[in-house]
Amino acid sequence: MPVSHLLLDDDAVISCLDRVERAIAAENLDGDFLDDLEGRIEDRLTDDGLESYLPWLGPVSTVADYLPEGTPVFWNDPPRLREQSDLLDAELPRLRSGRLEKDPALPEIGELVAPVQDLATPRLQHVFLTGSWIKGDAKGRWLDADPAASLVFESTGQKLRGGNVDALREELLDREKQGQTVLLLCDNKGQADRLADLLDDTDNAPPSTRPRVGSLSSGFLWPDAGLACFTDHEFFERYQRPTRTRRRSSGLVKERASLLPGEFVVHLEYGLSRYRGMEVITVQGAERECLVLEYADEGKVFVPVENIDQVERYSSDQGANPPLARLGSGSWLKVKGRARKAIRAMAAELIELYAARKANPGYAFPADRPIQKALDDSFLFEETADQLTAIADIKRDMEDSEPMDRLVCGDVGFGKTEVAIRAAFKAVTAGKQVAILCPTTLLAQQHGETFGERFRDFPVRVETISRFRTAAEQKLMLARCAAGEVDVLVGTHRLLSRDVRFKNLGLLVIDEEQRFGVRHKGRIKELKRQVDVMTLSATPIPRTLYLALMGARDMSLINTPPRDRLPIHTELCTFDKKILVEAILRELHRGGQVFFVHNRVQTIEGTAKLIRELLPNVRVAWAHGQMKEDKLENIMSRFLKQEFDVLVATAIIESGLDMPRVNTIIIDRADRFGLAQLYQLRGRVGRSNHRAFAYLMTPPGERLTTEARRRLAALEEFQALGSGYHIAMRDLEIRGAGNLLGEQQHGHMEAIGFDLYCRLLEETVAELQGGGGVAPLEVKTEFRVSAYLPDDYVGDPQQKMDLYRRIARIRKTAACDRMRDEFRDRYGLLPPPVVNLLAIQRLRIMAGGLGIEEIKGGRQGLDFFFAGGQEPHPTIIQGLMESGPKGLQFKAVDQFIMKVPAAREEHLVVASVMLERLAELRNKE
Repeated sequence: MPVSHLLLDDDAVISCLDRVERAIAAENLDGDFLDDLEGRIEDRLTDDGLESYLPWLGPVSTVADYLPEGTPVFWNDPPRLREQSDLLDAELPRLRSGRLEKDPALPEIGELVAPVQDLATPRLQHVFLTGSWIKGDAKGRWLDADPAASLVFESTGQKLRGGNVDALREELLDREKQGQTVLLLCDNKGQADRLADLLDDTDNAPPSTRPRVGSLSSGFLWPDAGLACFTDHEFFERYQRPTRTRRRSSGLVKERASLLPGEFVVHLEYGLSRYRGMEVITVQGAERECLVLEYADEGKVFVPVENIDQVERYSSDQGANPPLARLGSGSWLKVKGRARKAIRAMAAELIELYAARKANPGYAFPADRPIQKALDDSFLFEETADQLTAIADIKRDMEDSEPMDRLVCGDVGFGKTEVAIRAAFKAVTAGKQVAILCPTTLLAQQHGETFGERFRDFPVRVETISRFRTAAEQKLMLARCAAGEVDVLVGTHRLLSRDVRFKNLGLLVIDEEQRFGVRHKGRIKELKRQVDVMTLSATPIPRTLYLALMGARDMSLINTPPRDRLPIHTELCTFDKKILVEAILRELHRGGQVFFVHNRVQTIEGTAKLIRELLPNVRVAWAHGQMKEDKLENIMSRFLKQEFDVLVATAIIESGLDMPRVNTIIIDRADRFGLAQLYQLRGRVGRSNHRAFAYLMTPPGERLTTEARRRLAALEEFQALGSGYHIAMRDLEIRGAGNLLGEQQHGHMEAIGFDLYCRLLEETVAELQGGGGVAPLEVKTEFRVSAYLPDDYVGDPQQKMDLYRRIARIRKTAACDRMRDEFRDRYGLLPPPVVNLLAIQRLRIMAGGLGIEEIKGGRQGLDFFFAGGQEPHPTIIQGLMESGPKGLQFKAVDQFIMKVPAAREEHLVVASVMLERLAELRNKE
């Protein structure tokens, strides 16, 4: 029987329609253009022999018209499908009437959406997948299909839950006696081995069914087929998202320092200018792509792309409009010199601060015990590479005698909590207690449940202290904590009260430190002197991020998104009832839920009432932090159980809440929120494998402040996965680092720009510490070869800029090889200019390590210019003369130069050979 597959991607259709609408609005396209466009499309499709697919050439078609007779059509949960169909039928007339105000030429509803009965045609074979077959003709009338002629698969979900291994063993033995086929699926080998041990740990005979590795979203019982399937994550009641095997795109995060034409930039040698874009120029027969920088008095500098790391974007917290530097005046060198002197003093202070922290002795945790591996293996998902690196960093810090102070920076939903769980377990198994500090009651409650679930099968006691607990409960809990009977205590700032005492505290985990006030941070500092500290944040506060960047705090970045995670589509718009209604209905039609953020308690109930009036069939609830504890907890619990469709809430939902079915968020008066707060709110959605939408609404007709516009623009700019770190950096620019740096340092930052200031400070800290960090490659190259990314290879200018920056910041030759492989995978075979570009960067890396500051290619060959004090030893010169090409010369007048004869087409190859030979001889010394 032939089977046809047809996939309709709602997100793709919506995105396409949105783009078309925006294009039409922007270009003000008239009917003549649309007629011409339709004619061109018709001609193209006619040429391809697809006339029957053109809706304007015949009657309206449905999906069923393209399926061969007898094709099976699977109806998953028909009652739910009927509800969605009825909801769509009821809303379509209202939606169409709203759109008629903008476009009076809309087709009739019957021309756009076919009734469900058209798909339920008798010429197809219908297969109903349902937990309980509803007898009678209601379903038949809805589908217009004969149930007697259809196939019905009755099944029920897995009922066995609660983690009772004895009950599971009895269930397996009973079904085996009945002759049923039983599957027991675990998500990884470690969990399968552990469950097998639990089933065998009895005096009675164990079941013959053995756990196997496999992934299903849920188990099921199918009596007619004699099949029972159980999943370990349901049995142990751990939530698991269904995974899909598909190829993942690289999802590269947009580089924070990417340049846009018209922006101010700073060149390390020439000073402040305005970036005017990239231009391909021809020099002595070789094509080079250069950054065009505009200076005062119409001065211009063309910077080859291989030297792009000499250019930084100028930014300051004042958003200033600075005067351009004047080429040849020398004033820039004086400004940079004064800044370097002040930066050196700042770097010395930072190093002293770092050394003082390291001088305090701490507790050295023992290496992982076998029970730690059991916990690690029980994780239901595949760890990302960044997660594993962060976990390794933290375990190494904990096993060191110096106290840990590590920042784990990662996007919301990227797995920071699992990193904290493993660190907490390591501390507990070493006999220490753990404190988890959360900014909100709701987050503390959720963390308490998450830690409790992960530790449920292990001898770990987890408690949560918050205003959801009575005074008597809190008193008893604190007494147990002081006696060492509580291993992990989760709480809000209540944890910082003087009556909270630990018998043997070993680890403090701070979630979103930026949410705590000055008084709380003082108490946190006291605790930091005694224990290891780990801070989790998606968007660290400027001081925290700044100290981490400068090396005064350790930092681990988690930038790898979980499998199938999609970027959140973000739109800036004025408040509009039509947009509000369509955004909510779009989410509900795909079975999701919606957050509406309204951050004023006084008017939140009225806002919820407005949504009810606009959408009378939608279930709306509202919540805020001033509610009574039991009422707030009840509303959040019911929303999590999908008893409400829309939750109107204040910013209490900002931190950490994990609700995977909520994939649309609408933020009212988005201009009143801080950048980090907006990013946190947006992160409440998009935590599953569905496309999420965020609408940042501002009042119509109201003029926004410059800072508000910059904040909202940053949210729209950084939509890629893993942008939290870059959002934090932009927040640091907008809010400024003045409080940290002091007035004098702040003035230097304004003079040279924030990006260059951070870069010079990082380099100075690395220098004073005796190396390390990412130093600039002060190696100039001049080769008469074409070296750039052609437009027909990488077409997007912004993407091209990001790639140039990544190449310029490569510091190891092996990374050049990886970059070459990435180019081949993403864009295809490398054309000669791209091969040359990577080859030149490899030469710069090799030359920088050998003390060479410039390589210049000319008609007679290659000139290698050595930096002062880096001249090769006479024995090395002798070795080069013996093995080098004929005509090799060395000159030392003002600068030591090695002159190598080579034909122009062989410059790159000869340069590589000479540098490799020079490195070989130096290593033998």
